[in-house]
Amino acid sequence: ISTHSVSGVSSSSKYFQTSRRVYKGLKDFGREFIDQELFNQSLDDWILENYGVDQVTGEQPFLKPPFLTDELRKLDLALEGVLFQQLFRMPCSPLASKSVKEDGYHALEDFLHVIVNGLWRTFWRKSGPLPFSLCCFHHPGSKFYAVEKAISRGRLEELRGLALISKNGNNLKVHWNQVVELVLFRQNILSGNELKLSVSTICEALFYGVHILISRCLSKSRTISDDSVFIMVFDSKFGAVIKLGGDLSKLELNTGDPYQSVAHWIKCHAEVLLSSVETIWNRLGNANWGDLGTLQVLLAAFYSIVQCNGPPRKSISSLASAHSLRLQKRRIECRLAENENAKIPYQQDGYQHGEIVELDHSDNPLVKNTSHLKLRQGEILLLEDQQQGQKSFQIQESFIGGNYFLYGAISLDYPTQLLTLYVGAHPSRLEPSWEDMSLWYQVQRQTKVLNILKHQGVSSKYLPEVIASGRILHPGPCKKQSPSGRCDHPWCGTPILVTLPVGEPLSYIVARDGPFSSDDALRCCRDCLVALRSAATASVQHGDISPENIIRVFNMQGTRHKVLYIPVSWGRAVLEDRDSPAINLQFSSSHALQHGKLCPASDAESLVYLLFFVTGGRMNPQDSIESALQWREKSWATRSIQQHLGEVSPLLKAFSDYVDSLCGTPYPVDYDIWVKRLNRAVDGSGSADRGKMIEEVAMTLRLENVAESSGTSGGGT
Repeated sequence: ISTHSVSGVSSSSKYFQTSRRVYKGLKDFGREFIDQELFNQSLDDWILENYGVDQVTGEQPFLKPPFLTDELRKLDLALEGVLFQQLFRMPCSPLASKSVKEDGYHALEDFLHVIVNGLWRTFWRKSGPLPFSLCCFHHPGSKFYAVEKAISRGRLEELRGLALISKNGNNLKVHWNQVVELVLFRQNILSGNELKLSVSTICEALFYGVHILISRCLSKSRTISDDSVFIMVFDSKFGAVIKLGGDLSKLELNTGDPYQSVAHWIKCHAEVLLSSVETIWNRLGNANWGDLGTLQVLLAAFYSIVQCNGPPRKSISSLASAHSLRLQKRRIECRLAENENAKIPYQQDGYQHGEIVELDHSDNPLVKNTSHLKLRQGEILLLEDQQQGQKSFQIQESFIGGNYFLYGAISLDYPTQLLTLYVGAHPSRLEPSWEDMSLWYQVQRQTKVLNILKHQGVSSKYLPEVIASGRILHPGPCKKQSPSGRCDHPWCGTPILVTLPVGEPLSYIVARDGPFSSDDALRCCRDCLVALRSAATASVQHGDISPENIIRVFNMQGTRHKVLYIPVSWGRAVLEDRDSPAINLQFSSSHALQHGKLCPASDAESLVYLLFFVTGGRMNPQDSIESALQWREKSWATRSIQQHLGEVSPLLKAFSDYVDSLCGTPYPVDYDIWVKRLNRAVDGSGSADRGKMIEEVAMTLRLENVAESSGTSGGGT
């Protein structure tokens, strides 16, 4: 939540020190501030002047809305797939009978329960008890009742609305300082025939808002931020959100008229934000989920929960960013439904489905340019896998990444899963072109590396998985002499690699969304270390850690979204001493730049540079190995990398210090210790062995003579 956002929760609440005298004065003030009619008289003129568009001048209202349109749109995307189901229907009868009002309160209670439960399960905790309850109230300072209890006692006519209450352990007594947000329920909230709130509705909302802020200030625990509160107002059809915030230390307590004092505070020192009035329930009494009105209510409830329980485990932005993947899956489903019996795109109508036909190469644009095989969306590729036989894939999208061709594709056997498809270079073209040699690393050698990991039993969700690999079956007759041979067709023998999963590279994410947050950086570090640890069990080092070769994947299980960061492009992996890693002037380790080889900590050093980059660290372009080494030497010597990562997370700073002590030495990285520490930071797990782990880390950092032989820090740190 941005501290600069209009609707965001401020980073530090405006608490003011309440001495006994001030505390007593504020408490007495709250007791005297009880007459809503007197309060309305002191404020209604100001509301009339500042609310609504001036019919004569056309000026916009002074009272601004609490939410930006982009915030509501992002929340809408984040809540895709989340089920909100109101079971009690809102009665739409114009008659204000007792039974209608009972049904209305039941519907409102159910509506609010669905909202709070849905938000809590989506953003905070999937399971466990809900830390909130819903109670009704009569007036400021009154006791809270369950709706059923109020109805059974015949106090329905006295009810003013519902309050979302933060549970206080086993204490069943509820106080007004536990109110997370307040909901007023009136017979009519509109001003005449206009679609805007009546003055009396706004005054009543502000009246209760002031009482809640005073109650929070008087609370000894202060578990809820006391500088703002959201009040929702509803009738049986419409709804709106009002936000009241401000510093109560500027409220004059010693005046003889508390109502004028509060009115002056609201006019001069408070912030009042009013949303538009929108339809909440349709004529059947069903809530309009996904419409503007319910989105405003959802966002107000979200920010209210943040005030009470702190930031969520999953942010709105992270869940909204999964929309593109859901959209891609939907496109695949629709395309397959429309083309279920369609023919292969380059076939003519006279050919039967599934038949491979010979094309006139002079008219085929795919064959005219024979330097590379370039595929287009919708085309079907037939792959010959020596282990799995023939498999068909349909191209969905194309990515040109560096020197290799990369596509998003689906298997026609399992069409709902998007896959990554690499197209290599024809074996006859490997020598003349360095570009084709890079394709060889991306396809043939990466296939070899991933198969080695697979055959040695190395399996992890943080590593790419080979779905299929082999050679393309081209259209037309093939004149190859043996199964492993090739004919003169320009496609014959072209290698293909199909892997899982599909994601966005970090370089693209940073360019689009900006630097990573602390949580994202910690998760990225943890996930990459888990992948490197798994590969290290098979004596494999990645050798090319960079933002282009780490992808972000949204692992979706029902309504659960989990972000994974996965190292891909294992073609330059080092399996034995004679293998050479990739040389990247910005992200390669110092040892790789100096000697063309990896030391045991080279991947971890590259990971530190990657974390420095994705968290906003400044990395100037390098034009030579000498300048790249000078930048590394200076950065480690001045500790600029550690200082920057320390501003993001102390744990990342400690990790960079640890890596600095190992670089250029024969000492391996102790992945287990750092994965456990990062697991605690990311998921909150492993707290039972915390003391033991801290002791182990301290012992690991005290490596004798390591700093003196470091290839990065010279004299150590």
